Amino acid sequence: MLDPRKLLLLRELARRGTIAAVAQAVTFTPSAVSQQLSALEREAGVPLLERTGRTVTLTPAGHLLVEHAQAVLEQLERASAALATARGGPSGPLRVGAFPTAARVLLPPALAALTGAHPGLEPRVSEIDPADVSAALRAGELDVALVHEYDFVPPVTDASIETEPLFSEPIYLTDRPTIAAARADAWITNKPGTLCHTMAIRACQAAGFEPVVRHHIDDFDTVLAFVAAGQGVALVPRLAAIDPPPDVSLTRLPLSRRTLAAFRRGYGEHPAIRAAVSAFRTAVTRLPL
Repeated sequence: MLDPRKLLLLRELARRGTIAAVAQAVTFTPSAVSQQLSALEREAGVPLLERTGRTVTLTPAGHLLVEHAQAVLEQLERASAALATARGGPSGPLRVGAFPTAARVLLPPALAALTGAHPGLEPRVSEIDPADVSAALRAGELDVALVHEYDFVPPVTDASIETEPLFSEPIYLTDRPTIAAARADAWITNKPGTLCHTMAIRACQAAGFEPVVRHHIDDFDTVLAFVAAGQGVALVPRLAAIDPPPDVSLTRLPLSRRTLAAFRRGYGEHPAIRAAVSAFRTAVTRLPL
């Protein structure tokens, strides 16, 4: 009988590439991860890994087992959700991830409604960039997360993660009528590696130039303060531009950011997840979009 916990480690190895990265994600030692994967090979009866020095890759049998592991782990999530439903209403810890704008604007009213309707729930919020959400969900560090995707940035696809769309918002350019008109300006973007940074760079490239980025700032309130101080131009989503500084002008662009709720595949019918997504949707109806 194959052990689902070991299957999870194999799936993470396929996604993360190294035993050290898997160990860090699941808070094991690399030695423990290696021992568990060796035990899985014995259970499977065929080689799953090819080891060359410090490098480990999956064999064809290993890749085949990862495909089946995803189906097994998804079914276990469904079983967990069904049992939670049988126990009654949502209760216990609910680990929520959110990008900063959503954490500031959407989550406070959503969590107030959620805990008011389900006092047994204990939401625990962590700020996280959407690029890191899939790994955190798979590792069990989060139960549900608010993520976003932009035009010019393909959505992150992960067979182990499901999403539900919540709302879309426009993108604004500060102090210039078009992106092309900001060709000679200094730019303020989010930190490299974030989806917001990628969107800004690609939007400028689509306008025919590489932006000169002077500042890397993740908090959009700070971005707008820098714009007001004459330190550059920036692209900001609607929720970050509800109350801009008086000296900052905003031009609406034909670009958008879409916010979604994300959770592990098979876990979406868990009563806590359903309650959370419902609270998110209710809070969205009150947003000044």
